[in-house]
This record gives sequence, structure tokens and C-alpha cells, in this order.
Amino acid sequence: MIRPFIGYGRQSIDDADIVAVIDVLKSDYLTQGPAVEQFEVALANRVGARHAIAVSSGTAALHLSCLAAGLGPGDVGIVPTLTFVATANALSYCGATPHLVDVDADTLNISPTSFDITAIDKPVKAALPVHFSGLPVNIRQLREALGEDVVIIEDACHALGAEDIEGNIIGSCSHSDMAVFSFHPVKTITTGEGGAITTNDDKLASELRRLRSHGIERDTERLSDDAFDNDGTLRPWYYEQQGLGYNYRMTDLQAALGLSQLAKLDGFLSRRREITSYYDMYFEDLAHVKLPQSQLILRSISGQHLYLMSIDFDALGKNRTHVMQKLRDVGIGSQVHYIPVHRHPYHCAMGEFKNEDFPVAEQHYASTLSIPLFPAMTDGDVEYVSGHIKKIFQ
Repeated sequence: MIRPFIGYGRQSIDDADIVAVIDVLKSDYLTQGPAVEQFEVALANRVGARHAIAVSSGTAALHLSCLAAGLGPGDVGIVPTLTFVATANALSYCGATPHLVDVDADTLNISPTSFDITAIDKPVKAALPVHFSGLPVNIRQLREALGEDVVIIEDACHALGAEDIEGNIIGSCSHSDMAVFSFHPVKTITTGEGGAITTNDDKLASELRRLRSHGIERDTERLSDDAFDNDGTLRPWYYEQQGLGYNYRMTDLQAALGLSQLAKLDGFLSRRREITSYYDMYFEDLAHVKLPQSQLILRSISGQHLYLMSIDFDALGKNRTHVMQKLRDVGIGSQVHYIPVHRHPYHCAMGEFKNEDFPVAEQHYASTLSIPLFPAMTDGDVEYVSGHIKKIFQ
């Protein structure tokens, strides 16, 4: 029997998810129907935020958050270089400038001690801290360091279900203006593609809803006099584009899947933590390997999106390409998270970045490897992956 390939991450879909989507297919609405609002309410309740705005992807969520914050040409936003390029791109989409900073060696997140704000030659208007691999940034400390005038948009795409060190649920926006989630298939829950923004600010929520749907407004309190007949009756066909927006809406098909997945979030998190605990125990004494973010206190609050290994490939006598290929030969996927943003040609052209300006991110990039971690892995899968990794490394 040929063992199915085990990717580094994948969705976990069951019959309840399939039925939820089929029910929408049989309904009157495939998009712009009731499922989206139901998902938004459930998500907001789950994270403890006043509003959740569902959109078509995590990237769309980042873009709209920057737009709603009023970011534009001449504005600067702090972004950790250790992230997927979408975080930095969101600022560039608005004409703002990403200012890349290094990360903390213990957490791989940005912190007030991982960069010097006084060294930034332009006023900082925003910060986009990334909860890397699901481990929460201490947003309260970041807020205290940056001040109340800086807009903080949490890139929480890895961290649904996580809590910070103070017990605040990620997405509750306890010390931030907005938080952004992704529901890509490798994330904690999936809607196929999809994303969401949470916020406690009514004005931001209203603006985000307009921006995701072409800039169109339908709220009677915000419409011009043209919306009404002479007797004050609302014209039933009427809508207004009050600004430039985008078609970043989530479909009811996606929302129905998300609602079903959200009900299983606690189980998904529990299974991720079981697998992580097994890996930590199994790899504890493996030569030439360190396990980032593996302190018990950090594991206890993380959403465990990724399982990261830091490998001294020179001491191992094998380069990363060789190790990844050996794993692939036995049906095990792996990945590198991430190529730091400052290494990408587009962003190099945007700023005078030098690799030596980011020593922690550079060290991480040189040594990191992500191995399979997702709830649908069986105990046999976990043992199979662990055994082959140990065999390759020994």
C-alpha cells in the first residue's frame, strides 16, 4: 500500500463541512446571502471583538485594513521582515512605505527591543505586527512603545484561537485597532480562500464594509437626499458609491464552510498541540537541531500554525535542498517560512536594505525548516514523519 503524501499543512474537512456547503448550494444564495453575516457574528463572538468583516482572502483583509486606517503616500508602516510578502505589500498597495525591522531571537516576533523607532527617519503612522507561527506578539508592550497615535493592525493570519501572555484572545483587539485573519487551506480553519478583519471601532467597521464592496453604501443614515422620494420613502433600488472600493466579498459557500470549521476550532487547536508536544519530545536531543518557540510558556499560548526546526546544515553535512528532497522521496513535505521580505527584489528596490541589518531573520532563514503539522494527521503519520526525520539527521 502506497502511503499518501504528507504535506507540511493541509485542510481538515469532514462530512459536516460538506453538508454545510451543499446546503448553501441548494439555497437561494451563493453569495451576498445570510451565511456571511452568520459567520461574521460567530467569529466576532469567538474572539471577543465588536465587529468581524469577512472578505475574500487574508491579503484582501490586510489591504482593506491599511486603506481604512487612511494610509497613503508619505506614510510609513513598521513590518517585520520575517513574514510572507503580503504583510508588506498591503502598505505598498496604498502607496505607503513598509519600514522593515528585525525580530526577537526567542519569539521570532517584533518587540519594542527588536528595533529602534528613533532610527526611523519618517513619522511612523502604522505597525503591522505578525503573530509568527501562531505565537502572539505582546501588543500591549508594542502599543506603549509606539504610542496611541500609531495604528496597529495585527497580522493574525497564523494565530486564530491563540491568546497572548495576558490572556487576551487574539482578534479581540484589546490593544490594537484591527486584527486580520486568513482562512487559506493551510491555516487553522479554512473557507477555501477567505479572510476577515476584526475591530472594536464602529467607524472602521463601517468603512471596511464599504471598501470590500466597491465603496458602495446602503445605510440609509449615510445616503444622500437622492436616495429618497419627496415623501421621504427610500427608493428600493438605490445605492451610492461613496468612495473607491474593491470586490473583496466572501461568498456564502465560503462562509458556510467557515462557520462549520469554526465550530471545530478548539478540537483543531488541541490536536495541533498534541502533535507539537510529541515532536518536541521526540526531537529534544536531536543533534544539530534547535526548536524555536518551544518554551512551555510560549507553546501554551500559541496557535501552533507551523512546526519550525532550526537546523545547523553545515554541522549536519547536508544542505537544506538535500534534506527536503530526502523527505519528499519518502512522501513527506516540508517548507521554508519565510524568505525574509528584505531579500525579495521588489522590496529591495523600495529601500536600502542590507542583510546584515536583520541578523535574527537572516539566521532564521539560513536554518529553518517547517515539517508537517495539521489536525488530520494520524498518530501513525506523526510517528512516520518523526522517524524519517531522525533517520535523515542521524
